[in-house]
Amino acid sequence: MSKNLVIVESPAKAKTIEKYLGKDYSVKSSFGHIRDLPKKGLNIDIENGFAPSYEINPDKKKVVSELRKAAKEAVDVWLASDEDREGEAIAWHLTQALKLDPAKTKRIVFHEITKTAIENAIQTPRTVDLKLVDAQQARRVLDRLVGYELSPVLWKKVRTGLSAGRVQSVAVRLIVEREREIRGFQAESTFKIVAIFLVDGQELKAELATKLPQKDDARVFLEAAAQAVFTVEDIATKPGSRNPGAPFTTSTLQQEAARRLGYSVKQTMTLAQRLYENGHITYMRTDSTTLSGFAIHAAEEFITKEYGQKYHNRRQFKTKNESAQEAHEAIRPTSFAKLEAGDDAQQKKLYSLIWQRALASQMAAAETEKTEVTIGLSNRPEKLVGKGEVLKFDGFMKVYGGVKDDTILPAVEKGQQLALSNMVATETFSRPPARYSEAALVKKLEELGIGRPSTYAPTISTIQAREYIEKTDLEGKERTVQTLSLENGAITEETITEITGADRNKLVPTPLADVT
Repeated sequence: MSKNLVIVESPAKAKTIEKYLGKDYSVKSSFGHIRDLPKKGLNIDIENGFAPSYEINPDKKKVVSELRKAAKEAVDVWLASDEDREGEAIAWHLTQALKLDPAKTKRIVFHEITKTAIENAIQTPRTVDLKLVDAQQARRVLDRLVGYELSPVLWKKVRTGLSAGRVQSVAVRLIVEREREIRGFQAESTFKIVAIFLVDGQELKAELATKLPQKDDARVFLEAAAQAVFTVEDIATKPGSRNPGAPFTTSTLQQEAARRLGYSVKQTMTLAQRLYENGHITYMRTDSTTLSGFAIHAAEEFITKEYGQKYHNRRQFKTKNESAQEAHEAIRPTSFAKLEAGDDAQQKKLYSLIWQRALASQMAAAETEKTEVTIGLSNRPEKLVGKGEVLKFDGFMKVYGGVKDDTILPAVEKGQQLALSNMVATETFSRPPARYSEAALVKKLEELGIGRPSTYAPTISTIQAREYIEKTDLEGKERTVQTLSLENGAITEETITEITGADRNKLVPTPLADVT
């Protein structure tokens, strides 16, 4: 038996770490938490400082038995669970279950599974941080107290077998309240005016700066436009720029993976876990947007070599969330030189997104030139405005952000008269608040300071599994839209139909959630 026993949470992580440590180290997995509050009963002594009563999980008894045997044979035991509250709690529970002294047992943490990080961790062990353990226990006790008090109310009033939780309850309430807002929403219609002018064979599109309240107002405006002379009153050109976003935190990764890749929150976390365990990315449960000095230097080397010095801009993003304390660095690749990583197509796509975002955070801003043309009518006070934008320097958008099509306006001069090709007034409707997608719900929970990065995925999965919420596609309803068109001096009127309210992958409350 090796003289050093290293205990981690997952078998995949164990395999990766073992190859870095060599023959003097044996690496075993606890397969996650080994102890918890028993499923039945409160198991919290409210009279004596809310002391919890833990038990070894029935399905972990064999694992604990094997770890006890290995710990007895080892000279040193190293606890290498994740670098967050939950990981610290797992380390402490291991000391209790394996009868190890927390003051003497070596605790190591690392933010990435690379040879350098593992070797550095072994050189700088600490002991189990009991303050972090207390923080995790306080949350666990609170979860149990809330659930234990609330759940029986649901069994009595709504349906047996339901569960309620500290974060679940808020998530369900947010979705139900949003649905009630949508049901009570009354759409109001206005008319949007869009004109197309011809300038040397090119189209110049301009919109009326304000919408008109009634169809009659739109008709009067089009009648005036039929007789009007259109003149360029002002041309404003100004430089603009776009800066890259910060490297990913847990919640921003969940949101962006949903937006760009269509991944669910749970799917994103599962894929990120695999990438982390195989040593491709840093720890994926973090509130922090900061990068280590090593990562910033590595990004600079890669950017200047691949794209040139003008594409580089060193940045250190400050973490906005003052209570951020999970891990101490944003999610990034362990090596920028590794352009592709992952065992399957989904992992590769997520890795690519993380790589692009982290690298882009150290790149120059994209530079644009914005042009705004103001067009006046000879017989009305309102103004039409045409807007264009040209990308002058792609900067960070070379790797992240997708260059949108340039909207280049045809060359015009101040005082120039324009020939109207056509003008259309289209009825538009005010929109109700949007239903939550998984990503939008994560963003809202984070804004409200509810839950932690590690709780979002299980919370969203649980409220769907308990049939409070359905993730569904909405078909939408047909409605009529009125349009007025001016062309060659004549106004024509048309009524068309459009589908409104159609949506994909939105979270919708069930009648059960409404009642609850």
